Amino acid sequence: MKISAKKRDVQGTGASRRLRHAGVTPGIVYGSNGQAGCDQAVYLTLDHNELFHALKKERFHSSVLELDLDGKSEQVLLRDFQMHAFKPLVLHVDFQRVDPARKIHMKIALHFKNAEISPAVKLHSGKITHVMNELEVICLPKDLPEFVEVDLSKMDAGSIMHVSDLVLPEGVAAAPGHGGSKQTVAFVTVPPKQVEAAPAADTKKKGKK
Repeated sequence: MKISAKKRDVQGTGASRRLRHAGVTPGIVYGSNGQAGCDQAVYLTLDHNELFHALKKERFHSSVLELDLDGKSEQVLLRDFQMHAFKPLVLHVDFQRVDPARKIHMKIALHFKNAEISPAVKLHSGKITHVMNELEVICLPKDLPEFVEVDLSKMDAGSIMHVSDLVLPEGVAAAPGHGGSKQTVAFVTVPPKQVEAAPAADTKKKGKK
């Protein structure tokens, strides 16, 4: 995805407020892209509407982006953004330059599929609960997937899916976290069988007689 920006010289709360009134969002790009002299933080302005709609797209948050800065293109990642407490207004955005030779840590979405054909759902009327909706991965920028598909077709009663069960693209590894590869991604719950009340009621009636 591409996003356009311009350099800005003005800084400070008052200047940022004036920029927002003019329909632009202040931002910053920082970090190194591996080239000499390309590690300085640069203050930016971006068209608010373009940025606002881009932020609604999942891949804008988990892809290597092409930032067009005054006609010069560089690869970046979205690292942070701030929204107004109750207005549909982007207050600030942060980008980080990408070094093609260095691995990155990035959170990407999990896309669950095939729950409806799993034995858990089809045979046992079970429910598959998603514990995780995104996964932090480590990879080179060129290997960064837009999302990871999670196939639930083999989930059965009592099944638990862990991070170690996920099929990740080549060159992509799950980042170490709390619980490591044993972190739960999804699990199955099956409703208890209903006990028939009729026989018990009949027994009580016979006792009264």
